Formats: sequence, structure tokens, C-alpha cells
Amino acid sequence: MNWDLKPLFNSLEEADLLLEEAKKEAGWFYNNYKGKLETLNVYQFLEALNSYIDINEKISRVMTYIYLQFATDTSKGNLLSKYETISTEIEEKLMFFELEFTKLPAQKQLQFIDHAGVNRLYLETLRKEAKHKLSENEEIILMKKDLTSSSAFSRLFDETISNIKFYWDGEFVSEEEILSKLHSSNRNIRKRAQVSLTNGLKDKQKLFAFIYNQIKKDWKIECDLRHYETPEEPRHISNKASQKSVDALVNATNANTDIVEEYYNIKKELLGYDKLYDYDRYAPLKSIDKEISFEEAKEMVLNCFKNFSNTFYEIAVKAFDEKWIDVYPKEGKRGGAFSHGATPKAHPYVMLNFTNQIRDVFTLAHELGHAIHQYLARDVGYLNQHTPLTTAETASIFAEMLLFEDMKKKLNKEELISLYANKLEDIFATLFRQIVFTNFERKVHSKDELSPEEFNTIWQEENQKMFGDSVILTNNYKLWWSYIPHFIHSPFYCYSYSYAQLLVISLYNLYKNGYENFEERYIEFLKSGGSIEPKIQIQRFGKNIDDEEFWIEGINTIRDMLNEFKGLI
Repeated sequence: MNWDLKPLFNSLEEADLLLEEAKKEAGWFYNNYKGKLETLNVYQFLEALNSYIDINEKISRVMTYIYLQFATDTSKGNLLSKYETISTEIEEKLMFFELEFTKLPAQKQLQFIDHAGVNRLYLETLRKEAKHKLSENEEIILMKKDLTSSSAFSRLFDETISNIKFYWDGEFVSEEEILSKLHSSNRNIRKRAQVSLTNGLKDKQKLFAFIYNQIKKDWKIECDLRHYETPEEPRHISNKASQKSVDALVNATNANTDIVEEYYNIKKELLGYDKLYDYDRYAPLKSIDKEISFEEAKEMVLNCFKNFSNTFYEIAVKAFDEKWIDVYPKEGKRGGAFSHGATPKAHPYVMLNFTNQIRDVFTLAHELGHAIHQYLARDVGYLNQHTPLTTAETASIFAEMLLFEDMKKKLNKEELISLYANKLEDIFATLFRQIVFTNFERKVHSKDELSPEEFNTIWQEENQKMFGDSVILTNNYKLWWSYIPHFIHSPFYCYSYSYAQLLVISLYNLYKNGYENFEERYIEFLKSGGSIEPKIQIQRFGKNIDDEEFWIEGINTIRDMLNEFKGLI
């Protein structure tokens, strides 16, 4: 199955016409509103806001159409670059709007916010950022300066890491290829892969440490200029998360790493090893070998959705019937999977690379969960359809949990053990490991310039806390902080994965325990998209994300899964 892009445009020429329309409207918008927001009454401002939204949505619709073509045929990179350049030129005419709003008198801002309806949170977020905004000229200077500071060092990191080749059996392979060998069932291959990865990174340690130090310095300078109280604050604002809720999450996770330690001690016994080393973490247990066709996967996912909610089921059926999905790998198609929310005036699009494996069925459920969320949120409009990362996984991980519970009923004991092991390790990767990354970043950003050896020491110490006595981290592992791109591209980003993972598990726990009107409340949660703060959304379920107890309840669900796993073996 290939996706049908006609709900976006019938042709490239049609897309060009809309982009040209957006360009003209952006010029009109600039001429009519720049420097004049303070003179507008409430109704005039709302007209301006609606025009701003409409122009941005037109640009987004065109770029969605172009990007989806590129995603299935990466030889169209020039086409994508061309339209990105045109779109950026149009967006420059719109840049003043948000900045000018943040400079309005507080009373004027509140008047506009009070009448903004579904766009209230968008304006409230701008208002919160007001004290961190500089003058327009200063913002332009920072934007241009970024090209030779953090952006430049990010690019240097990307180019360096992508050009490193790792020696393997007489030839040199990519980072992705060498990392995949850490999942081999052959221990010797895993150990050799660990050595190869380390050797490839070793020669670049001084460069990677220099890059990270410059990123830290640039981040600190910008935080100081913008008067952020902590280096984490800008990330929390963009994630619509409070420092209190993040601290509660981090503290609860750090206090329960014994779950990870116990699991890996069990895995050590199942593998028959006296000691478990870092290169053994991803050693597979007996796998579920059966191949699953796309039609079978479709039925599995639809059945588990139907058992939960007719709303989930009906939207998923639409996705299949209306060709929202591009299913199979092909020459030139990018790897991985995603659900692109497009715009509220079109439906989401799901890209897969389906290869008939059990993991592909979970990927289908995950991406359809995203698509359902995006489709339900279309009524809150362009500015609110997309959620912050802290809640973006709400439906996708939930969909995986539905499939997991359904599959448990149909597998034999050996297959169940493998299913549980894979699920627990996935959770560890997105919960406990990402909090380790956050702990590492907090320590690193609290210090001045660090040597490669100091980075290594902090990395090793923080990781060992998660594994306890279950996994021996070798000296080679010390260097592995240096290939994590989030530390360079997006400081303090990693906790967002943990936040989303544990939030969904906590919600799923409510569902399993028969929480009153759960489906209705959950659908309303998804429909609100990014228009309501996560804290208020969770209050619908009688929970407080600022309270450690909320996160501990979710962690206890993981503990229950571990106990079920132990029961099987």
C-alpha cells in the first residue's frame, strides 16, 4: 500500500499556487500589522491571529506535500531544499508577530488572551516567554550569531560522527551497522562490536569534548542573556512542563532503578552467564520467529483497538481504507517510521518500512496511535494540533500497550518470555536510560569546561547507578556519551521521553483498573491536542503530575510487569 497525497494536492502546480497565495498574504500581513499590534482592539487582534494561522497552515500544507514525496524518494532532496528556502522567505515576513506580542503591555496581552478561545495556551506560552525575549534587533543578531556558534558546532558533530567508520571483518562500516551488532545472539560478535565502536570514537574524544564544551558555553550565554533561572528552564517552557513535575519524575525514577538491576540479574541467569557486561544488555532471548503479513498485522491492530474503543477502531479503519499509510521499504525510501500530522484540513500520514516481523506490528500500532491522536486534535486548529513532546506519545505508547495485552493471550510460554523481555527493555530505554541522560546533563552543565576524562567519569558513574550490580560497565563504555546527538542538538531534551513513557503507563494503569469513564475522558484528552497544559489534562483523571506519587504509580505498573515476567520463568 502506498499513500494517497491527493487530499493535500492533486499536483505540484496546485501546491505552487497555494504557496504563492501564502507569499502574497504574508506581505499583506507584514504591511498591515507590523508595529501596530498595540493599536488593535480585541476583535482586530483576533482577525490578525486568524490570518497568521491561515498563512502558516498554507505553508505547512505545501511543505507536508513536498516532505512526504521526499520521504518515499530521497533523491528529491533538491526539491525539498528549494521549497524550504521559499517557505523560510515567507516566514520571515511573519516573524515579527510573536515577538511583538511579547512586548505588549501586560494588560493588553491579557485582554487578547481572554478572548483567544482555543488559542489561549499558545498566547499564554508567548507571554511566559516575554521576559526572555530581547529586542527585535537583538533577536536578529542572536539568530545570525547562531549560524557560527551552536548550529555550527552541531553541524561539525553531525559531519564528524557520520564520517566515522568502524572496522569490522576487514572492512569499515557505519555507526548504525556497528550498533546493530550489539543486538546479535552471538556474544563474541557483541563484544567485538563494542570494541569496534569504542575504537572508532576514541580518536575523536578531544574533538567531541571540545564541541560539547562549546555547546554548554553557548547555552549558558543565551540563558544568561534571556534571564533564565536554570539551564533547564527554556526546555520546560517549550515542553509546557513545570520544573516541579520534572523533578518529581526524575526523583521517582532514580529511586526505583532496582527494577532495572533485578531484570538484568534475571537476564544474566537466562543467558547462562556468570557476569553480564555492557555489551550483553541487548542480547536477545528466544525470539518470536513467525513472520506476520501486513494483512495479519492490520487485523491484530484493529482487533486490539476495537476492544478498547470504537473511536480508535473507526479512525484506524479510515487510515487503511483511505490510504493514509505507505507500508513497504523500497529503493530511495527513508528508513524508520513516523506519523506526520499534516494540517487540520487534511488527515495524518503514516510511513512504515514493514518487513513482516513482530516489531513491525508494534510499530504499526505505535504510528497509528500517533495518527489517531493527530486526527482527533484537528478541531483545536493549526497552532494546537501538535502537542509538546511530553504528551506527544500519549496515544502511540498506549496503542502499543493495547497490542501487548492482546498478544499475551495468544502466545506460548517461550514466546511470552521473549515478548515481556522486549517490552521491559523498551521501557527501560525510554524511561530509566533517558533519566540517566538527564542526570548526566545536569552534572555536566553545572561545571566549567570538562576534559574528555571528566566527561567519561560522569557518564560511567551515572550509568552504573541504574544497573547497580547487575551489569559490569567496562572501560570501553566510558566513551559512549560522545555519540549521543541529543546532548549537542537539544540540551535537556531527553527527560521528555521518560515523561511521556511514564505518563502513558500511569494512564494505562487507570484503564486496566477500571477507572470510571476512562475511554470518554481519554478521548477528550487526545482531542485537546496541545491546547491545554499537560498538568490540567492529567487532572481530568484526578492526578497531579507535580506529585511524585503519580510517577511512582506508573513505575509500580512496570514493577508488576517484571513480576509477571518472573512468574513466567
